[in-house]
Amino acid sequence: MSEVKVNKISPRTNCGTVQLGDSGDTITIPAGATITNNGTQTGFGRTGTVDWQTSIKTSATFSASNGEGYFVDTSSNAITANLPAGTAGAIVAFKDYAQTFDTNGLTISANGSDKIEGQTFDLLLNTEGLAVTLVFGDSTKGWQAVNSNEVTNSQKFVNATGGTITTVCTNFKVHTFTGPGTFCVTCAGNSSGSNTVDYLVVAGGGAGGRGASDSGNAGGGGGGGGYRESGGTASGCYTVSPLGSSPSSVAALPVSVQSYPIQVGGGGTTAPFPAPSGTAAPAPAAAGAISVFSTITSAGGGGGASRSNPTPQGGGPGGSGGGAVSTNPVGSGNQPPVSPPQGQDGGNTPVSRANSAGGGGGATTAGGGNPGSADQGGPGGTGATSSINGTPTARAGGGGGGGSTNNGSSPGPGAGGSGGSGGGGSGANDDTSNAAAGTTNTGGGGGGGAGSDPGTAGANGGSGIVIIRYKFQ
Repeated sequence: MSEVKVNKISPRTNCGTVQLGDSGDTITIPAGATITNNGTQTGFGRTGTVDWQTSIKTSATFSASNGEGYFVDTSSNAITANLPAGTAGAIVAFKDYAQTFDTNGLTISANGSDKIEGQTFDLLLNTEGLAVTLVFGDSTKGWQAVNSNEVTNSQKFVNATGGTITTVCTNFKVHTFTGPGTFCVTCAGNSSGSNTVDYLVVAGGGAGGRGASDSGNAGGGGGGGGYRESGGTASGCYTVSPLGSSPSSVAALPVSVQSYPIQVGGGGTTAPFPAPSGTAAPAPAAAGAISVFSTITSAGGGGGASRSNPTPQGGGPGGSGGGAVSTNPVGSGNQPPVSPPQGQDGGNTPVSRANSAGGGGGATTAGGGNPGSADQGGPGGTGATSSINGTPTARAGGGGGGGSTNNGSSPGPGAGGSGGSGGGGSGANDDTSNAAAGTTNTGGGGGGGAGSDPGTAGANGGSGIVIIRYKFQ
């Protein structure tokens, strides 16, 4: 073996390149030899360690760099560290300098679309004395902890797409669906962060019944759509209706990484008008359609009773029941039964007011009967109010029953019943005004038609809504 002994090897030209061997050669550094690097190395890769920075991090936010480790002091405030852009082999590390991560945590935020442990969430280190080293593997898993058992207590939060998304109370996201869609969960979270979602599922309201074309009997108000909600325990900072808080708080729903189809029920449509003279009474006006999220299904509101000589009739069943003509059976609410009940019964009127009709049931109260004025329609039942989307909003009110007798005017004889709070439409006055439809995306019942010759049509129910809320950070 030949040997060359020199003190320095330099390129032939200034700032040139010196090459050791050719491709495929093996260059051996013998045991005991030392190579000192006083410049910049490239192409060698890292050894799996970081260069620890001696400047202690105390500011609320800082940006980490590849190849560096940081002592982080959270004794005065929580701190957020922004990770560098992920490239294969990139490495960063963090250490609880003051043993205070359990009081003020360190949040590690991924860069842009990068992932942490395969999920799109911010990593919270909240265990006293914790140290963690993260290495970027690839775009599928992103940054991963290479220290065993060092992130098992870190928080993960639910993350999802779908519907119209808003942020409320700083840490909570709200997904609102006013029509069919998909709630797609991309991270199911964990118990240290969040792993359940609150919900409000309101079905379509029932339509109001038509008044008689030749007999003076009014149409019943449509029932409010079924109203189902959780108790707000998973995503706090908002008020629920009595249905969500009584008799006991309704549990939020656990979620997993999957797609949840969302169904939003349309409002029911009223019976055709006018009806042929002398025909038998038709079925009640159409019920609203169901709304669905995960295991929660809300039933559409029952249709209000329609009148066609010679037979008056009862209201239809549903989430809340439809109003009846005269003393006929009211539409049953909470059909099918769930607990807490998703709605209430419709109303009817006493025999002394046989031409008027009852209001449809609402989420929290039943539909009303004649309030005492001659042949005046009954009011719709009261809906329920929730601020799940950040704004207190009433939904699922019942439609008012139609009024009767000639030349009646509100609030005198022949006035239609008022719609229940929560989108219920008012009933028609005796030939002087039309019934009002249930409000869109409230599940309100439609108002009943007036009941004197020639009578008037009832009104359609309002469509429903699905709202999902969870803690995302």
